[in-house]
This record gives sequence, structure tokens and C-alpha cells, in this order.
Amino acid sequence: MELWTGVQLPAAASEITWETPVMFLGSCFANEIGYRMAAGKLPVMTNPHGTLFNPFSVAGALDRFITGHVYTENDIYLHQGRYMSLDHHTAFSSYERDVLIERLNGVSRTASAFIRNASFLFVTFGTSYIYTLKESGAIVANCHKLPSSLFTRRQAAFTGIVSRWKETLDRLHEVNPGLKVWFTVSPVRHLSDGAHANQLSKAQLLLAAEELLGHPSVEGYFPAYEIFMDELRDYRYYAADMVHPSETAIDYIWEKFCTIFIPGHTLRLWNEAARITRAMAHRITGGKPESAPFANAMLERISDLRNRAPFMNLDAEEKYFRALL
Repeated sequence: MELWTGVQLPAAASEITWETPVMFLGSCFANEIGYRMAAGKLPVMTNPHGTLFNPFSVAGALDRFITGHVYTENDIYLHQGRYMSLDHHTAFSSYERDVLIERLNGVSRTASAFIRNASFLFVTFGTSYIYTLKESGAIVANCHKLPSSLFTRRQAAFTGIVSRWKETLDRLHEVNPGLKVWFTVSPVRHLSDGAHANQLSKAQLLLAAEELLGHPSVEGYFPAYEIFMDELRDYRYYAADMVHPSETAIDYIWEKFCTIFIPGHTLRLWNEAARITRAMAHRITGGKPESAPFANAMLERISDLRNRAPFMNLDAEEKYFRALL
């Protein structure tokens, strides 16, 4: 008797290596997978605009990367002395306008250069509910905890999501014809409106992703949502808030991701690099006499890994452990 339902994984036409830069955009699930790639020093950029939940804001971010958008004071919203970008996560706010504009343009330049040379783009849709600023009618990526009276809220239909994304995919194809786009839907539940509304929202996202699979730039759909809902259908795999996946669940989905995209020889080097980067979070007690053996052991690992993988940049890690001697 089979008491477990497995989700069939798609086949990837290409593999992720250190020669294939990858960008992750979208909800916090994109962050989790992107951060794991970065831990092993793979070439990755994750959510340069910060976490983005709705498909329209993700498409808008890509459009700005493609055009090399230069931010000015016209892109900034001011409320009670605080300047913010409603196209970005709440981290993009400041009480100094010029500081914020400089930061926005720095991020924009870096992301614009990255997307033109990226090999993969993974897009994670989080919710189909969108907020628009009443005074302009513009869709916002984040309300920055502003008064709710400033916004209207509605659920986008999958047809509107598809129409918007076809335009963005066409632009992406023009600037980077070799880019391979993968869609996924976040398993994180948005329960503020109730379980039924969350399912309706996810349904619009799933239908949109399915429809977009026909675009020449789209290589596939990664079933993160389905894996979590079917293979991990147990509250043991939720975090304490009963909304987000637990670390165990994310690790499980990461392993599934690796079986599709990351070949064995790359994954072995990734594991060695990840041990080094994660060791930087190790809490050191005592003075240098106590930390020196640990630091020397990590420096030996860095030297060994550099000899076998000279393309890997471990300068920051070396500097950190040398400072412990």
C-alpha cells in the first residue's frame, strides 16, 4: 500500500554551474532558494528590489532592469518626513531623499547588468492580490505600513497576469535571448483573508504560470507549491506561525531543486563552500587562543578549495578567519 503521493519533477534542459548566473525574483520563497545558492558561492542575485509578492510588481522590477531605469525624486513617495519607494520592499526607505535615490540607482545599475548576462531567471509568485495607490492608480509592491485609506485592493485575474507578463518576457528575450525563465508559486499561505481566499489567489497564479509556459523564453515550472502541499502535507513542516514552511521543508524542496538543476560535481563544491560560509556564523567564545585552531582549520579548507576551484571568490571568508588569529 502506497501511503505517500510524490510530485513528478520536470526535466531541465540546462544545468546551473559557476558559469551560469542566476537571478531569483518574487516572494520570500525565492529568497530562501537564492540564499542557499549564495551560501555555496554560486553566481546568484536574489530580489534586488527586496521581497515582491504580486506578479505585476515583479514584472515592473524586470522592466526597470531591462531599461536601466534611473530613479529621481519623481519615483519617491513622501509621508510624514520619510521617503520611500513603493516599487520596493520596506527596506527601501529613508529620512534622507538623496540617500534613498542613490541607493535605488545603485541597485538598479547592478541588477540591470546582471539580467543581461544571466542564464536563468526564477520567478516566484506569492499572491494575486494587488494594491493600487488611489492618487495615481499605480500598483505598489509594498504599502510600507502607510494608512490603508491610501490604497485600493483587488484580486487580479490570471488573464491580466498573463497579458502583463507576456510583454515583460518579450522585452527580456530582446535583451537576453538565451535567458531561461522558470516560474514557481510560493507555498507560503496568505491567510489574512481566510483559507478559501488564499486558495483562490494561488489558483490565479497557477493558471497564469501554466499559460506562460508557451513563451519562447520560458523553460519550465518548478512545483514548489505542489511538493509542499502533497509530499509535505503535515504541520510538522510548517514554521511556528503555521504559514511559512519550516527550515526542514525548505531544505527538502532545495534538495528537489538540486536534483533538477545542479549537477553532482557542482553540488559537491557547493557543499564545501557552504560549510565555509556557514562557519562564519559560528559563535566564537573566548579570545584568540580559543578561536585560532578553528580559524586555521577553516583557512586550510579555503586554500584547498581554491586550488580545486580557482574561479570561486573566497576573499571575504579568508579575511574573516584571518582576523580571528
